[in-house]
Amino acid sequence: MKKFVLFFLIAFCSIFAFTACTKDEILDHYNQVLQKVGDNNLAKDSKLQGQRTFGEDSYVGSYFADYEDFTGTETLFGGTALERGDGNEIEIICKLNITNGTGKLVLQSGTDGLQTLTESTGDYSKTIELPSASNYIIVDGNNFTGSIQLEIK
Repeated sequence: MKKFVLFFLIAFCSIFAFTACTKDEILDHYNQVLQKVGDNNLAKDSKLQGQRTFGEDSYVGSYFADYEDFTGTETLFGGTALERGDGNEIEIICKLNITNGTGKLVLQSGTDGLQTLTESTGDYSKTIELPSASNYIIVDGNNFTGSIQLEIK
């Protein structure tokens, strides 16, 4: 194990020294890799109950859906980044209508548990500062019948 770690450190230092990349360039490339990996955690459009449209990145956009006895989760927006190109602040505007079961909009941030943003019928609006971590906006339903109109900008 020690040999592997030593080999990895020597290889990393060699790559850094021979490529003449600056620290900022290396961090930028690392951030891009994180963002690509983070996008893989989002639900595929074909698996969603509704219609999602992304904005300038996977953190923002709109989503509209009608649910009928839905149990499960849909990871709609978000990703993993050290720093978003458009800043780490997002505004969430949501209209949730629950006619049966439970439905909620939640934020999963870093290693923290799920933080419920709203779980009752009505309008919700909040501006959130995202930490440098994995951040996802998720719809969570348990026999959820109703609808959601969501805009994140």
